[in-house]
Amino acid sequence: MKNYYIILVITLFFSCSGDLEDMNVDIKNATEAPAETFFNNAMKNLSDRLSTVTYGATGSPWDISRLFVQQMSSVTYNEGTTYYVSFTWDDVYMGVLNNLQQSRQIIETEESELSTSTNKLAILEIATVYTYAKLVESFGDIPYSQALDVDIISPAFDQDEAIYADLIARLTAAIGNLNEAQGAWDQDIVYDGNVSSWKKFGSSLLFQMGMRVIDADATLGTQAITAALPNVFTSNEDVAEIDMLASQPNTSDLYVDIAVGNRRDLVGAEPFVDYMNNLDDPRRTVFFQEVDGTDGVYLGSPSGLTVSYFDFSRFGTLFYEPTTAVILLDYATIEFLLAEAAERGLGGVTDAAGHYEAAIRASFDYYGLGDSADTYLANPEVAYATAPGTWQEKIGMQKWVALFNQGLEAWTEYRRLDYPILEAPPQSFVPTVPVRNVYPISEQTLNRENYESAAASVGGDLLTTKLFWDVN
Repeated sequence: MKNYYIILVITLFFSCSGDLEDMNVDIKNATEAPAETFFNNAMKNLSDRLSTVTYGATGSPWDISRLFVQQMSSVTYNEGTTYYVSFTWDDVYMGVLNNLQQSRQIIETEESELSTSTNKLAILEIATVYTYAKLVESFGDIPYSQALDVDIISPAFDQDEAIYADLIARLTAAIGNLNEAQGAWDQDIVYDGNVSSWKKFGSSLLFQMGMRVIDADATLGTQAITAALPNVFTSNEDVAEIDMLASQPNTSDLYVDIAVGNRRDLVGAEPFVDYMNNLDDPRRTVFFQEVDGTDGVYLGSPSGLTVSYFDFSRFGTLFYEPTTAVILLDYATIEFLLAEAAERGLGGVTDAAGHYEAAIRASFDYYGLGDSADTYLANPEVAYATAPGTWQEKIGMQKWVALFNQGLEAWTEYRRLDYPILEAPPQSFVPTVPVRNVYPISEQTLNRENYESAAASVGGDLLTTKLFWDVN
C-alpha cells in the first residue's frame, strides 16, 4: 500500500510538472520563425552596421570608417579621429551571418521542395559573400570555415587571400543558380523578391570584388570581371539599398544616432568639405548644412581636433530623416569601376571618360541634382580630359565624394587607389591614416592561439598593415 501511494505521488508530480512547463510557455512570443524573417533581420542588421556612426574608441568594425577617410570629423571626443580605437565584430557574425545561416537551414530542411528554394538559397549566398568580403577587406584573415560552427568555441582564422578566392567562386555559383523564371521571397527588404535585380547585384558585387583583387591576383580578378560584366548595374534603378521605415526599430541607424540621440559630435571634415568647396560642388547642399548663422557657408573641421560643434557644417537634413536608405552598392560605383577597367584594358571595356562622367551623373541624379551635372562636369578641374593627375587620382577623388555616407566603401577605395592624399592628424596613435582594422580584443583574450597565428599571417595586427589586395 505504501508503494502504491509513492507511485501515485510521483505520477501526480510529473503530471503537474508538465502542466507547469506548459504554463511557462509565452504564447505571445514565437519560438520559431520562417526563413524570410531571419533573412530580413540579417539585412536590417547589416544596414545598421554600415550606417551607424561613432566618435571612436570602440565600435562595430565599420562605423569608424567615415573618420578614417576624413569625410567626417568628431569634434567633441577625438579618440576615433586620432585612431585610439578597438573593434568588435560580434554584431556582424551573430546579427548578420548567423541569421543568414539560420535562414539557409530552414530552407534546406523545411522548404527544399518549394520552387522558390533555389533562388532563396542563391540570394542568401550573395548576402553572405557580401558580408564576409567586407570583413576580409577590413581585417585580413578572419574566422570563416569554422566561424558559425556552434561546437567550435575558438574558431581558426582562414587566410584572407584564400577566403576571397572562395567567396568569388561562391558568388559566381550563386549568380548562376538564380532562375528569373522562378520566384523568391514574398517580402524582401532589398529587392522585394525581384530575382533579376538580385542577379544584377550579384554580378555588380562580383565585378567590384574582381577589381579589388586585380593588382594582387590578375588571373582571379580578370575571371571575375569577365564573368560579371554582361549583367552589372545600368542605372540608379538597380542600386542595392535598404529602404528604412518611419518608426523604430526600423529606421536608419544613422538617424537614431544623430537625430534621436541628438549627438553633437560629428561634422564635415576639412579635407572633404574644402575639396567640395573648391569645385563648388552642389552636393554640399545635400551632404551638409550651412554653418549656423551663415548663408551658404560650408566649413569642415580639421580632423582630430576638439572644437565647437556649431562652428562647422553638420550632416545634411537628409540624414536626419528616419527613412533615408542605406546603400549596399550603387550604380555610380559601377560606372567608376568601368572607367577604371577601360584605363586598365580589362574585359573589353572602353571610353574611360564616358564612364567617369556617367558615374558623376549617377551620383548627382541619386541626390536629385541631375540638372546641375552639366555645369559641374564642364569645370576643367572635374572634366576627365583636364582634371589634374593620373586616372587613379581623377577617379579616386571623385569617388571619394560620390561615396559620402558609404564610409566603408570610401575607406576601401581610398586604400586601393591611394587617393585622396590624406594625412594623419597631430598626436595620432599611428602616423598615417589606418589601412586596416585591428582584431577585436576578445580574440586576443578568448582565442589567443588562433589570434596570434592570424596576426603573424597578415603581417602584424596593426592599423598600418596593408592587406593582400592593397599592393600599391
